[in-house]
Amino acid sequence: MELNKKESLINYFFMKEEIKAYNNILELIGNTPLIKLNKVTQELKGNFYAKVEAFNPGHSTKDRIALFIIEEAERRGILTPGDTIIETTSGNTGFSLAMVSIIKGYNCILAVTSKSSKDKIDMLRALGAKVYVCPAHVSADDERSYYNVAKRLHEETKGSVYINQYFNQLNVDAHYKSTGPEIWNQTNGKITHLIACSGTGGTISGTAKFLKEKNPNIRILGVDAFGSVLKKYHETREFDNSEIYPYRIEGLGKNLIPSATDFDVIDKFMKVTDEESAHSTRELAKTEGLFVGYTSGAVLQAIKQYAEEGEFDENSNIIAIFPDHGSRYMSKVFSDDWMNEQGFFDSINEEEAQKIEFIK
Repeated sequence: MELNKKESLINYFFMKEEIKAYNNILELIGNTPLIKLNKVTQELKGNFYAKVEAFNPGHSTKDRIALFIIEEAERRGILTPGDTIIETTSGNTGFSLAMVSIIKGYNCILAVTSKSSKDKIDMLRALGAKVYVCPAHVSADDERSYYNVAKRLHEETKGSVYINQYFNQLNVDAHYKSTGPEIWNQTNGKITHLIACSGTGGTISGTAKFLKEKNPNIRILGVDAFGSVLKKYHETREFDNSEIYPYRIEGLGKNLIPSATDFDVIDKFMKVTDEESAHSTRELAKTEGLFVGYTSGAVLQAIKQYAEEGEFDENSNIIAIFPDHGSRYMSKVFSDDWMNEQGFFDSINEEEAQKIEFIK
């Protein structure tokens, strides 16, 4: 009998050695690859690399903060199994929170803006989240804004925790402890420029803070949207309400000043248009085979504009953070109908629809 037990144990350990598997999907978060950009930047000075966050299991950089914040809340005793997580999100954070909630045994309620694509909302629902869609073009203090809707739901829901990513230092810490060190190690410290979108500001602020500590000469270049207040606030430290007007890019820019954004570590901001960012998103798919999201196109568009201003030289090593995957935007930038509705096809950017041939 003892021998059988020993044999069982030996077999068990041998099997453990043979089967190389992750315990769950959360172990795949982080350590995303750097991929050299070849064709889209061939006319520009410098060496360009994309940190492709779509390789996270939830297909976006938001996996990092979802796991980090939830585990920190658990460590502090704020979250216990069966509790409800509430958050405001443009879609990606919600997907990541819903994914982590499934594994860890939490309920998930999400307030999203009407700017979020139907694809994103459907994916949130597929992961079991309760979704509230709120009007995008209202001020942050309007009772219908997704900030105030989330606050109300938190007050009404017993045993709930409001993650509040826009004012959450942990958002910054997640990238300070993961994205920043990864980029430093992947480039062997040879990075000269970081370029990233700013929405909540967690990705750019946390990553930049780590990199600036390693080398204060690294240039941190932000990307903002027309219709957002971030660029002007960075330059003047004054909130200008007249900067706010509707725009289409999700997860970029803000109509308020997020406390998660450390404006002191960002050297400069560049604003990009909805239209040029949309075409740059499509360009990445057709030239580099990188099927990435709308904000990744915004980053590429900003790279072009920074290059025009002489920001880079032949020795520059530019790391661009591409936040998410193109599958989230099938009904938007990758839809010819949507592009036409926005007036994004013109004499310069003609409709590129590939004819679909049906065999009868």
